Amino acid sequence: MAITKLHPITSTLGKALEYISNPEKTDDKILISGYACTPETAYQEFEIVKENAMKTNGYLAFHLIQSFAPGEVDFDTAHKIGTELADKVLKGKYQYVIATHIDKGHYHNHIVFNSVSFKDHKKYNSSPNSYYYIRRQNDLICKEYGLSVIEEPKERGKSHYERTLEKKGQSWKSLLRQTIDRAIIQAKDWDEFLLIM
Repeated sequence: MAITKLHPITSTLGKALEYISNPEKTDDKILISGYACTPETAYQEFEIVKENAMKTNGYLAFHLIQSFAPGEVDFDTAHKIGTELADKVLKGKYQYVIATHIDKGHYHNHIVFNSVSFKDHKKYNSSPNSYYYIRRQNDLICKEYGLSVIEEPKERGKSHYERTLEKKGQSWKSLLRQTIDRAIIQAKDWDEFLLIM
């Protein structure tokens, strides 16, 4: 099973590329490759494409993370699956650098791709639909390799707004959960629980 996350890069493209290329995380840079660019000069190559397209504002790139369950794949297979995912999602239009990290208890890929296509100079459209497309492609590739996939997500995650309110202690949902938990502890039966609520 591989889980994916996608983040836009707005100002730290050089740092993102440096982070994913860390030799300590990538078995001395053995597990790094690029498409339509060289990993060592990807930052400059991404910038040239954006300048030629006259699209230097907005998102600089996108950072796609693909994490595998511990022990489910070896690092070569993880890198191969990540490359297949990038190829399917980006359709040969966007430069990317992929690095497979082996420094944690699970293997995971970092794919940083240019926000502007080198073929038609169109910007990558990041939306909920494009992310669901990434997830579907990821699941299809994992099935091809005999890996498990999440059939039905358990529950929808919290929105950014809800997380912010919760951190401030202003989330009505969190307050309701706390109230219910206290009532359950105090109540001896269902009727008393309803009375306390």
